[in-house]
Amino acid sequence: MRIDKFLKVSRIIKRRTVANEVCAAGRVSVNGRPAKPSAEIAEGDRIDIAFGNGTTSIRVLSVKDTVRKEDAQDMYEILPRDSGERI
Repeated sequence: MRIDKFLKVSRIIKRRTVANEVCAAGRVSVNGRPAKPSAEIAEGDRIDIAFGNGTTSIRVLSVKDTVRKEDAQDMYEILPRDSGERI
């Protein structure tokens, strides 16, 4: 699945066009590499998103084309800020 679509479906970012712009601006990385909006993601990938002055890191738990609002949070887990985890 494309990263921009994943960010929208998982409701991390509410609109796909905004997710596309964030990726194009270089504020998203997948497994430590800058990600274009068309970058493919899979389960287990780590996504880092620069929001404002901080960065949010998440681990992809599942990839689904559609999901109910209540189940969207089950698609990822937020990683602790100082996890020091490297991939």
